[in-house]
Parts: sequence; C-alpha cells; structure tokens
Amino acid sequence: MSTIKAIFQSMRPKQWTKNLIIFAALLFSQNIYRFELLIKVVFAFLLFCLLSGSVYILNDLKDIEKDKTHQNKKKRPLPSGKLNPKIALATSCILVTFTFGISYLLKPLFTLVAFLYFLLQMTYIFYLKEIVILDVITIATGFVLRAIAGAVVISVSFSPWLLLCASLLALFLGLAKRHHELIVLEENAYSHRPVLKEYSTALISEMTSMVTSATIVTYALYTFFSKTAAKTHYLMMTIPFVIYGLFRYLYLMHQKKLGGSPEEILLSDKPLIVDIILWLLTITIVLYLLK
Repeated sequence: MSTIKAIFQSMRPKQWTKNLIIFAALLFSQNIYRFELLIKVVFAFLLFCLLSGSVYILNDLKDIEKDKTHQNKKKRPLPSGKLNPKIALATSCILVTFTFGISYLLKPLFTLVAFLYFLLQMTYIFYLKEIVILDVITIATGFVLRAIAGAVVISVSFSPWLLLCASLLALFLGLAKRHHELIVLEENAYSHRPVLKEYSTALISEMTSMVTSATIVTYALYTFFSKTAAKTHYLMMTIPFVIYGLFRYLYLMHQKKLGGSPEEILLSDKPLIVDIILWLLTITIVLYLLK
C-alpha cells in the first residue's frame, strides 16, 4: 500500500488541475449539455491526468539527485527513497502504454495530440528545460495541446483567440514559477535549475508585464470578435474577472512570495477561487441562457 501511495504522490494529482483546460472547447462551443460529448471529454481529461502523471514520474527520475538538495522536493517519494526508481520507471511505462491504447479507442486523432504532448514533455525534460525562454514557451505549448485535445475529442473547432489566451496564461504561470524559484532558492537556484542563471527578477518582471497585458487584450478581443461572441454579445461581461484574477496572482507572486506551485494557489487562495467560480458562472449564463 505504501508503494501505491508513493506512486500516486509522484504523479502529483494536485497538478492535474492544469488538465481542466481540456473542458474549454466543450464549454465555449456551447455543447456542455450534450451528455455523450461530456463523457468523451471526461475520459480525455482522465487520460491526460494519467499521461501527465507518468511524465512527472519520469521528470523526478531524471532530477532525483538535484531534488535531494531542494528544500521541498527532497520530500518527494523518489528523492526521499520511499519509491524504488525501477518500480517508478515500470509504472510510468505502463501508464503511457495504457493511455495511448485507450485514447486510440476514444479517437485516433486525439491519440496523435496526446503523443505530441508526451513528445514535447520528454523534449522539455531532457533538453528544452535548460534553454532560456524556450523553457517557458514549451510549458505554454503544453497547455495549447491540452486545449486542442479537448476540441479534437468532440470534433469541434477551437477558437484561435482562446488558444492564444491559453498559451499566454501558461506563459504567465511559467514566468511566475521562475520568479518564485529565483526568490526562494536564492544562491541554490542555479544548482537546482541551471537555466535560472540566464534569468533575473528584473527580466522576468518585464516579461510578465508584457504577457499580462497581452493576455487581457487577447481575451478582450475574443469576447468581441470570436464566432461565439457573434452569437452572444455579453461575453465582455467576463473581462473584469480575468483582470482581477491576473492582478490577484501578481499580488500573491510579489507580496506573498508565492507562485512556485500554481495548482496550490488555485486550490487554496479564496479570493482567486471565488473569482474563478464567478467567471465560470458568468460564462455559463452568457453562453447558455442569454443566446
């Protein structure tokens, strides 16, 4: 039982919240009431949770020695010795094989997107995570592929505006994570993640400002000019929630020194949780009741 628990912890279930973007295409295509499509997206979400979980295991296997010196990561099952590396590797391989097999039954094109996501993550783990700027761009691309997967599995087109919003938001979170690592790890930052040598808090702050502005503008343009906006003219009502959410995250990032784990912030910060709920509620009302 302890081994199973250690495997589950290594799959980082808290970070599976990132996979919720798979539901975006279903929501914004105004198909959330269609039960057969909802079931497909739920299965797609679960498969991506297994796939991303296997990726986290492989990442921990590669960084096991570095994580042993990290103040928080050393407590993870692999660097702490609670999980045998051979068992972890075998589990990851089984999860990947199972995920691709079931995803092909769900939809072959969905399998292709899932494979591209897995390939991107492997490239990130073994190469791109050490290249400045490309490391955070790779993270953003992973979010875009998740969003595309959600559209592919139900055979709907995904608004390029929303894809751009997803990539910009992912860049925002990725930069916040790098900022947090520089602040918290201090002199140990470079030994933990060598690419941090190429960053500075000033550079990241500048990049974050650009991405924040671009995210707000892109989302605003989506609410005015997308195909969905053409059908429903009240999407602009959701813009204040997006602005507050980004500003709240910046507040937590700079004033509270948070940002290293976006999933923990999304699950623990009450004002941000309320903001997201109100945004989702407004979106649902606008798309499904104010047609």
